[in-house]
Amino acid sequence: MQMIKSRKHAQSRFNQQMSAALAVMLLPVAAHAADAGTDPVIVAGSNQTLQEVRVKGDVINDFKADKATSAKYTEKLVDTAQSLTVIKKELIEQQGAVTLTEALRNTPGVGAFFLGENGSTTTGDGIYMRGFDASGSIYVDGVRDVGSISRDTFNIEQIDVLKGPAGTDNGRSSPTGAINLVSKKPLLEDAYMGSVTVGSGSQKRVSADLNKVINADTGTAFRLNLLDQDSGNPARDVVNNKRWAIAPSVAFGLNGPTRVYLNYLHVDQNNIPDGGVLTIGLPGWTPPAPVVIKAATATTPAVLGPSFDFMAGAKPVDPKNFYGSVLDFDKVKADMFTARIEHDFAGGAKLQSTTRYGRTKQDYLLTSFMSTGANLRNVVAGSNPDSWMMARTNLNYKDQLNEIITNQTTVTADFDGGALKHTVVAGLELINEKQVNYTNVNAPGATGLPLVSIYHPDSSQPVTASQVSLVRNGARGDGSTTTESVYLFDTAKLGDKWIFNAGVRLDHYNTSYNGVTVQAAATPQTIPVGTLLANSLTASDNLLNGKLSALYKPTADSSVYALVATSKAPPGGTNFTLSSAANSSANPNYDPQITTNYEFGTKWDLLKQKLSLSAAAYRTDVRNEIEVDPNNAANFFQTGKKRVQGIELGVTGELMRSWLISAGYTRMSTQVVSGKVVTASGDNLLSYTPKQAFTLWTSYTLPMGLQIGGGARFSDKLMRGTDGAVGTPAYADSYWVYDAMASYPVNKHVDLRLNVYNLADKQYVQAINKSGYRYTPGAPRSASLTANFKF
Repeated sequence: MQMIKSRKHAQSRFNQQMSAALAVMLLPVAAHAADAGTDPVIVAGSNQTLQEVRVKGDVINDFKADKATSAKYTEKLVDTAQSLTVIKKELIEQQGAVTLTEALRNTPGVGAFFLGENGSTTTGDGIYMRGFDASGSIYVDGVRDVGSISRDTFNIEQIDVLKGPAGTDNGRSSPTGAINLVSKKPLLEDAYMGSVTVGSGSQKRVSADLNKVINADTGTAFRLNLLDQDSGNPARDVVNNKRWAIAPSVAFGLNGPTRVYLNYLHVDQNNIPDGGVLTIGLPGWTPPAPVVIKAATATTPAVLGPSFDFMAGAKPVDPKNFYGSVLDFDKVKADMFTARIEHDFAGGAKLQSTTRYGRTKQDYLLTSFMSTGANLRNVVAGSNPDSWMMARTNLNYKDQLNEIITNQTTVTADFDGGALKHTVVAGLELINEKQVNYTNVNAPGATGLPLVSIYHPDSSQPVTASQVSLVRNGARGDGSTTTESVYLFDTAKLGDKWIFNAGVRLDHYNTSYNGVTVQAAATPQTIPVGTLLANSLTASDNLLNGKLSALYKPTADSSVYALVATSKAPPGGTNFTLSSAANSSANPNYDPQITTNYEFGTKWDLLKQKLSLSAAAYRTDVRNEIEVDPNNAANFFQTGKKRVQGIELGVTGELMRSWLISAGYTRMSTQVVSGKVVTASGDNLLSYTPKQAFTLWTSYTLPMGLQIGGGARFSDKLMRGTDGAVGTPAYADSYWVYDAMASYPVNKHVDLRLNVYNLADKQYVQAINKSGYRYTPGAPRSASLTANFKF
C-alpha cells in the first residue's frame, strides 16, 4: 500500500486502472466474435447445401430490473425521477456475494468504510453512502430493520438502493438514502434449488430454496429457504462467520384479486468478530508520543517517559494477525414475522397492508486495542521487535435488544383529471420501535487481559475469571419511539411526454428514553454507592417532508428529470437514545437535522429495453449540525452545515446476445460549509467518503453453456475522522481489485461456478477506525467453488 503523492499522480493512476477495467469488460467480445458467423450445413452424399436454421427465443435479462418493489414507486425505473439502483439476485449469485455488504459493491461509493470509534468496533452492516452513515436506514420489504446483524442474501430477491433523501418515502432516515431488501415469496410453480460452496478461509456454506404449489386452484403455495454456514475469513486468522437461518413462507390466492403472504425469518449467528489490525508501519504512521509520567504544572514542565522515535522504521504487522482473545464472540438471534395482504379492486385500485413483529438480540464481546505509548510494553531502543508487547485495555461489548411492531397500509388508484392522468398512492404507517442496551462491567478485583505480542499474537492464550469477568451491573439505556405517519404521492402524466410527481409525508413521533446509571461514589445527599439512578428524557414533534419532480420523455424509453427532496432526522432518531449533553445531537432541545437534495438526471433504455443507462448530478445539503461556540466552549449552536455534490453514472443490462453488464461510476465533492472540519488530515472533506469510485461486473455465455465473467472495483482514498489521535494514518489509500468467474452446466440439474477474488492479490485497507490505530485489511487472493442444484 502506497500513499498517493499528488493529485496528478492519482489521476494518472486512476486512468491507467480504468483502462484495465474496461479491458476486463471487453474480454467477452472475442468470444462473441467466434459465435457470430453462420456456417452452411453440408448434407452427406450430396452436392447440396442447406441453409442453417436457427431457433431464436427471448433472452432473459438477468441484471436489469424494470421497477422498484415499493408500492410508492408506480412507474418503471426509466420514468422514476431519482437515483435508484436495483441489484438483482442473479447478479449477486454470479459474484458469490453472501452478505449485504458484498452485494452493495455493485453500486459505487457505498460500503463498510468505517471500522469504529476508538477502541470500539462497528457491528452488523455499518454502511456509508454519499458521506453519511446509512446503517440506520436499512429496510426489509419496506420495514425498518435496525438490529446489529450482518444480513445474508440467502432469502433476498433483489436490493433496492435509493440515493438522496428518503424522508418522504420512509420517514426519518439517513441524509443520503435508504437500502431495501426484498424477500423471496412463494410462486405458483414447483421448483427445488440448492447450493453447496467451499472455498478459501475454510469456507463452508449450504443453502436451499424450495417452492411447492399446494393448491393451484386456490393459488396456494409454500416456499422454504434454508442456510447453514461455517466459514473463516481468507484475510484473517481466527475470525469466523457461523450462522444458520430458516425462512418459511406461505401464500394464498396468488391467482386471484386477494393475496395473503405469511412469512417468518429466523437467523442465528455465532461469530468470532474482527477487531482489525494495527496500523503500525503503514504509510502515514509515526511512532507514538512518549508517555506522560508527571503532568506539567504552572512552574514545571511535564515529565515524559522514554521516546519511541526508534520505531520509525517498524515494519507493518501481518494483515492476518488477530489481536482478540478466547473471550470474543458475536451472538445474534433475529426473528421476524410478516403478514401482507394485497387486494385488487374492480375499479383498478390496489390495497397493500403489511404487519410485522421483529426481534433482534445481540450479545457481543470484542477484545479491542489501541497502540498508544501508554499501552506499549517491552518497546525500548535496541530491543527485538518480536518481544514487543501491547496491553489490550478495551473490552468492547454490546448487550442489546431491538423490537419492532408495525403496520403499513397503502392504497393506489388511478383517475383521469382532464388533461392530466393521475396515479395516487396514499398510506398510513403505525410503528413502535424499542431498544435496550445493558451495561456490563468487569467484576471488582479483576486484573485485566494479559499482554499480547505485537508481531506474533497468540489468540489461544487463556484468560481466567480473575482477569476478566464481565457482568451486568443494573445500568441500562431503555429507549422507545412511537411514530404515526400519513403520506400521499401523486404521479401526474401530461400526454406521453411529461410526468410530474409530488409527495408529502407527515410523521408524529414520540421518543422516550430512560437512562439508568449506578451511583459510583458518595454524595452530599448521602446516596449510597451502587444505587441505581434513572434519568428520563422525552422528545416529541412533527416531521414534514416532501419531494417534487418533473420528468420529460424525449422518447418512449428515455427521460430527463429534475428533483428536489427533503429528509429529517430528529434527536435520538437512529438509536432511540436521548441525551441532556449540550454537545449531543440527541439532546431533545435541539431541532431535527434537515437534509435537502437537488438532482438532475437522465435515463435511457436501449436495445429493445434490454440495456439501461443513467446519469445524475446532485447536491445534498445537511444542516442543523451541532457546533461549539468558538468564543465560549460551554455554548453550542445548530449552525453546522455539510455538503455532498457529485455525479453518478450507471449501465445495467444486456450489451448484446449473451453478454450482460452492470457498472457504475461516481465522483463526489464533499465539504463542511460551516462548522468544524472532521477529518484527521485537516482537509475540508467528509470522512469515509471516497472522492471517486467505480464498479464493474460483466459476463458472457458461450454456445456450449460455459459462462465467463469478471469485474473490477475502485475506491479512492478514505479520510478518517479525528479524535485527537497523533501519529496514525490520516487516510486509507485508494485501491483497485479485480475478480473473475466461470460457470458451467454439467447437466440440466447441476452447474458448477468458480469465483476468484482479488486476482492481483492486492493489499489494501478496506476500513479504518476513527483514531487510526486499527484497520480492516481487504481480502487477499481467494477462491470459492459452488455447486448449484435445481429440479
